[in-house]
Amino acid sequence: MWTLVQELPPRRDGARRRFRRSGYDTKTEAQTDIDKLRALLDIADKKSDPDDRTRIADLLETIGASKEDIPDYDETRRKFATGQSLTQHLTVGEWLELWLAGKNALRKKGKDRYENDIRLHLHPRIGHIRLDRLTVAHLDEMFAGIAEANIEINDANMLRRTALDELQQIPWKGQENRRRRKALKETIAAMPPFRRITGVSTQHRIKTTVRAALNVAVARGLIVFNPAAHVELAAAKRPKALVWTEERIAEWLRTGEKPSPVMVWTPEQAGQFLDFLADTEERLYGLFHVITFRGLRRGEACGLRKTDRNRAQKTLTIATQLVLDGWEVIENAPKTDSGERVVVLDDYTDEVLDEQELRQETERLEWGEAWVDSGRMFTMPDGSPIHPGWLTDYFERLVELSGLPPIRLHDLRHVAASLRLAAGVDVKIVSETLGHSDTRITRDIYQSVMPKAAQEAAEATAAIVPRGTARQAKQVTIEEPHPAVVQAPHQELALAATVTAGRDGHTSATHEGAKIIAFPPRRVRT
Repeated sequence: MWTLVQELPPRRDGARRRFRRSGYDTKTEAQTDIDKLRALLDIADKKSDPDDRTRIADLLETIGASKEDIPDYDETRRKFATGQSLTQHLTVGEWLELWLAGKNALRKKGKDRYENDIRLHLHPRIGHIRLDRLTVAHLDEMFAGIAEANIEINDANMLRRTALDELQQIPWKGQENRRRRKALKETIAAMPPFRRITGVSTQHRIKTTVRAALNVAVARGLIVFNPAAHVELAAAKRPKALVWTEERIAEWLRTGEKPSPVMVWTPEQAGQFLDFLADTEERLYGLFHVITFRGLRRGEACGLRKTDRNRAQKTLTIATQLVLDGWEVIENAPKTDSGERVVVLDDYTDEVLDEQELRQETERLEWGEAWVDSGRMFTMPDGSPIHPGWLTDYFERLVELSGLPPIRLHDLRHVAASLRLAAGVDVKIVSETLGHSDTRITRDIYQSVMPKAAQEAAEATAAIVPRGTARQAKQVTIEEPHPAVVQAPHQELALAATVTAGRDGHTSATHEGAKIIAFPPRRVRT
């Protein structure tokens, strides 16, 4: 057996030390390792700072005592050059905590999201692994574990739901029935509570979190490779927005299930909802009107201040929003930089806001000294700000009372975008009104084709192609000419589609220079 002994630089107190390792079968094996040791010692040459050679010696002394393999030369040289500790190794969990603590520029909601991903998924599954030894296989194993946990959660939820259904079927009367109910309740109490699975979208978010953290680790020289960049997950499909057609309403009434999580009202249905609010003298009519026609986010509508309205220019400045942290309400800037925007109002919306201000002034006089001067444009009856969570629940109750098919409060934003796109408004203007940073977001998320607009587009396309006399379509006429329609410069231009004012809230596009005119809905004043 062969043994190697390598003299190391002395400790800081001058004490002598050596690297000693035995058990080599051949001289060649021992010589190979001693060459590795000397190469590591040469990282800090004799002319450099003595503390640098001491750092290398501390590493080798630690390796010798722990019987670990001699560290890689390139990795040690990189750590030495970037000033990292050579004897202490960060785990993934320790690095994630350091990374999150340094994210001072994040909004609280974004930081909470990162914290949840780390606490619930990353730390329990990969937190113990050394940061510089994390591989793609480790991350693949983590997501495979999440998938297995989803199966267990689904099975547990199914068992609990079956037990609850069985409990409802047991009559209350009778000693035997009471005994069965008691036993079944004890069984249900011992079951895990209902839990949500970690869906595909959430898994992509987890991957984004760990990838962002590891990118910073690469930038600081802690690692040279980001394994999260090479993890493949199933594609996360965004739910497609669908319009409430007559067929879908009939199916919903029959089964009680929505065709898609994201549903959009037609212009007629949106008008019916606003008419319902007007007929019932809903005090928050102005809020729902502004969301429907200008696509404000929930927090932006709740956070809108009186001072954000410019009467002379008929504009609203979106500069603040009220968002939820759990159930606590926090005021901060809009979601993105592009969210801080100026929204132009039409004459009718301007009138609606005047009525809203008069109603609020009446409420202020009624409440007297108990009035809370929050400065908000839309408030509770006592003047206090509207809680965004309460507004969501309140909107759902109003939709149910109106008799219309259900949509979410956020879907009013989809309605606003779809109406403007279907009316032929330029996508750039729609994107700026909604506060998107890119027009592609507007196209991908919010563009739902209205049935009426799609039919008119199809007719317009068919009318462009010249055909024989026997196959020519019937001439299309204008049913209700509107004085606001501007004729195209070409006098011989034939209209390619029927323009019906006031039916869909918009007119269809024609070709060869004709202009698109939007028809804003109006309430009839008594």
